[in-house]
Amino acid sequence: MSKSVILLSGGLDSVVLLGAYKDKYGIDLALTFNYGQKSATAEINASKKICEYYGITHKVIDLDWLKNITHTALVSDDKIPESNLGTTESAASVWVPNRNGLFLNIAGCFADSLGYDYVLFGANKDEGETFPDNTESFREKVSEAFKYSTLTGTTVSAPLINYTKDDIVKLALEHKVPLEFVRSCYSSSDKHCGKCESCIHLRRALEHNGAHEYINILFG
Repeated sequence: MSKSVILLSGGLDSVVLLGAYKDKYGIDLALTFNYGQKSATAEINASKKICEYYGITHKVIDLDWLKNITHTALVSDDKIPESNLGTTESAASVWVPNRNGLFLNIAGCFADSLGYDYVLFGANKDEGETFPDNTESFREKVSEAFKYSTLTGTTVSAPLINYTKDDIVKLALEHKVPLEFVRSCYSSSDKHCGKCESCIHLRRALEHNGAHEYINILFG
């Protein structure tokens, strides 16, 4: 049976990826990264809960140095943008240098050491339209590099790559994924702020799927 490590931020995409594909890929380990983002504590807590729910090992990787070279709103004192959704400007305002490249390579170290077959991450269609490190081309190239940089030849997989946010919530409901644990907000607030780009996408997808109970739980 295959075994896998997953990048788990606690957000919609990674949580649903874990819930829907745990058995198919034999997901055994989840990595959550703390790079000084405003939402770090909330993301870590959400990821811990979801890992306990599914009975898999959870590790938090601290990357203090990454904050020092990141100057975008996710880590700085700058206000997180609340408009210009899906634009180059909004992408730049929350861009963390080589984030997915770094995270996948760290996960590749674990996979190589533990003999795992796959590294999974929650790249999806909507974010792929704005962020180049959420595209199939990016996934293919990192996976190709792993043929040379790991003894296991670990494959990078992104099962949600052609899913929209609406599709992802629908998948979550079909698999009874506990969406009440999700933390997609960019802010440090207790509840989802409802104003940042990530919150707006999440709320819309929940509304489009009639999942109003989760809107009440997550947004208050």
